Amino acid sequence: MSKKNVARKDLREARSAPPGPMDTILLKDYQPRSSVVVPVTSVPKAMYPAIDVHSHGYHLTPENQAERVKMMDEVGVELVVVLTGWGTSTGAEFDRLLDLLLKPYPTRFQFYCGLEMTDFDKADYPERAVAELVRCYEKGARGVGELVDKGSGLYGLREQAKVPRDKRLHPDDPRLDPFWDKCAELKLPVNLHIADHPSVWTPPDEHQERTPNFQRYNQYGGDGLSYEELLAVRDRTLEKHPHTIFIACHLSNQGNDLEALSKALDKYPNLYLDISARHYEVGRTPRAAANFLTKYADRVLFGSDLPPTKDMYQKWWRLFESADEYIDGPSWWRLYGLELPASVLKSLYRDNAKRILNWEEV
Repeated sequence: MSKKNVARKDLREARSAPPGPMDTILLKDYQPRSSVVVPVTSVPKAMYPAIDVHSHGYHLTPENQAERVKMMDEVGVELVVVLTGWGTSTGAEFDRLLDLLLKPYPTRFQFYCGLEMTDFDKADYPERAVAELVRCYEKGARGVGELVDKGSGLYGLREQAKVPRDKRLHPDDPRLDPFWDKCAELKLPVNLHIADHPSVWTPPDEHQERTPNFQRYNQYGGDGLSYEELLAVRDRTLEKHPHTIFIACHLSNQGNDLEALSKALDKYPNLYLDISARHYEVGRTPRAAANFLTKYADRVLFGSDLPPTKDMYQKWWRLFESADEYIDGPSWWRLYGLELPASVLKSLYRDNAKRILNWEEV
């Protein structure tokens, strides 16, 4: 009997276990407590001053920003790139957020603008989108994004369902060619969120990889593009615009398949990655992930995409810098420290960002 068949046999036997008191526990309520005793390394501050290239506004007020900067100093974060939600901040909303962020702390934050989406079906849309991009750049935007396409186009979450499938605007749409070209001309990197975790396109049943907490993201049976179609959209966009820097966030949602992601990086030199919110991907395959991050040390940037707290950042430092085992992660997954070399940490934390981001002062 093969190892695979043995595993299936064990699974069947587990399912046929006699009834007991745990039978009434729902899967969504299952919170096992591990008995494993392992070292816990405290990493209060990043080895090098870090640049977080993927964050958001998170209840912006002057008071909150002051506390945020204080916390950044404590954990070793030099600068934070604030991305607009779903890449929709343009016009007056962009101006308001920019003033709130950059006026009091011009050296601690960068702010990205969104993509103008009004009347994108009109003939003059490409020119209007470029004009707003230039206006935002002149106001102080130093990048574009996070532009999100999870299969239904580049819109805010509520607007996606309102647009017919054949009318949606995806990143490879010819109407966006002038916009991407202008990004290249202005040296504005684009943070692009393509697809989602691949489990999103699998049935929400007993074989689902992630816990029920993630079921709100599930798109199985929907009318959007498939996971594979979205990756093809990414590749066509990269192919058409080789001079535009695209930072595919969340490891381009291919952190589960580093071999395939490696092929994309090898093929498209204008493709970069941020590692935001994918601690669980690199942490569950620590040897492969450490090899990947070392091989592509000049292509991956640190980002968090999580509410900014001291504990959040220190968990990232522990994952990257320690050799700790059996670290708590989402979906009951356990993570393992990568113990990355100092040279890789320096590139990941700051050198790549300093090289790629638009640092020219307005």
